[in-house]
Amino acid sequence: MRIRAVTVFVAWDPQELARAGALAQAAREALTRAGYEVQTMRLALPPLEDSMKAADFLRQAREWEAMAREAGFDYLSLGPLGSLASEIPRLFAETERTFAAIRLADRDAVWVAARIIRENAAVAPDGFANLRFAALAGVPPLCPFFPAAYHDGGPLAIALATEAADLAVETARAARDPGAAQAMLQAQVEASGRYLAHLLRSVASAFSARFAGIDFSLAPFPEPERSIGAAIELLSGVPFGESGTLTAVAGLAAALQGADFPRIGFCGIMLPVLEDVILARRAAEQRFRLEDLLLYSAVCGTGLDTLPLPGSVPEEKLARVLEDLRALSVRLGKPLTARLMPIPGREPGDPVRFDFAYLAPSAVMRIEST
Repeated sequence: MRIRAVTVFVAWDPQELARAGALAQAAREALTRAGYEVQTMRLALPPLEDSMKAADFLRQAREWEAMAREAGFDYLSLGPLGSLASEIPRLFAETERTFAAIRLADRDAVWVAARIIRENAAVAPDGFANLRFAALAGVPPLCPFFPAAYHDGGPLAIALATEAADLAVETARAARDPGAAQAMLQAQVEASGRYLAHLLRSVASAFSARFAGIDFSLAPFPEPERSIGAAIELLSGVPFGESGTLTAVAGLAAALQGADFPRIGFCGIMLPVLEDVILARRAAEQRFRLEDLLLYSAVCGTGLDTLPLPGSVPEEKLARVLEDLRALSVRLGKPLTARLMPIPGREPGDPVRFDFAYLAPSAVMRIEST
């Protein structure tokens, strides 16, 4: 298991940035001494006031990205934007490591998000800019995973995001049956979560900061040993997407939900198509649809993540997908996100490959009748 992110939450106060950077570095050192690999350090800010002018917003975003990097952070999240959301495509054109989001608060916001996704697709080659954008439904503050992360406006805080799909692979291989795998995974998550909390509480206390908790999610990395798709297939005995997949996903979710540790964020099964080598392969084989991923989200997941879609997909179809996601979140009372990636010039079945270590090769997925 690796630590995907040490995420620090700070106010829009440059004087607090040095303390935030020192806190993140102290957390990384404590985790490294304990034997954990920390992949990234991330900084999240509270949502901006809608009254800010667009030019001031873009200038401040550029300045904060530079200051965050100087303080030792790899990525910056501005959180969900209100009236400034229309500036997100330009924000991404003018920055490299800044993330932003929009809340799916109502139908109007759904259509704004769909339009932003379409516009983001043209910002960078192969639609890569949409990796930095998410539509949020019911996501609370202090979630350490990007692009969902944002500060609650209170004192300095810190949280951890795990990359723990390998634990699911290991238990699925070692257990005699799915029930035993679930029990083993729950025990491992609980023990690891409590230990990580012990480490981080002492670090946070030294900086008079809050320890917000751990988002102990089974996030993957595009290697077979770190693939949540591989774990699900081991438990179900069938390729991902076939009947039996939902049962395996629900069992893994139950293990996470049953574990007792200080939690924040999703604490769920993450099914990011392009971040998982098995999911990416099954998507290219057309073994599952976008609608299947929504179904799995109902029992476990975090929504629709890194889905490669046709570059020609219209706003109307994106809006319908986002409306379904929002309805599911409201009905079930759970946080869900959408990170949809239309690929310019590509149609269903066309190959997709990014020169980025976190993304696996796949193919464009169909969306309804497209």
